Amino acid sequence: MPVVPDILASWRRPRAVIARKLADGVREDRAIATVMGACGLIFVAQWPGLAREAHLTRIAAEMAGTPLDQVPSLQALMGARLLALVFIAPLVFYALAAASHLVARLFGGRGTGFGARMALFWALFCTTPAILLQGLVGGFLGAGAAATVVGLMVLALFLYLWVNMLIEAERHAADGR
Repeated sequence: MPVVPDILASWRRPRAVIARKLADGVREDRAIATVMGACGLIFVAQWPGLAREAHLTRIAAEMAGTPLDQVPSLQALMGARLLALVFIAPLVFYALAAASHLVARLFGGRGTGFGARMALFWALFCTTPAILLQGLVGGFLGAGAAATVVGLMVLALFLYLWVNMLIEAERHAADGR
């Protein structure tokens, strides 16, 4: 199934979508592509906020008389965020998925590590449209009530998807589906 319809279906029925994805078998190539795609889109979502930060920092430096070569440029900010989101964050998400699988085991989960990874990675990927909205709000409006509300909505969406998908993934192997 194409990606966008899968994302929309995940918002309505997260357990059914992750069950279908897990029924395709263990596909580590799909798992890493999912987490890398999510991290790439989250990186893109950061651009408006980074542009705002670079612009406002430059203006503040000019007003304070700080030499502009001591002010981080937009390219420097983007490079740091690229390193963090595209190269380091996937490793953190792999560790988080392993930890969530171990916690699920304590509560009787019988799924696999792959199922826990796909549940986390697909939930993260399904949240990226909302994260893109959050990036626009942060870039255009800056920090404030609107950014906080959108951020809380993104967090709630992510947790809703992840918890439901993880429950299904931990049931998946037990049911033989």
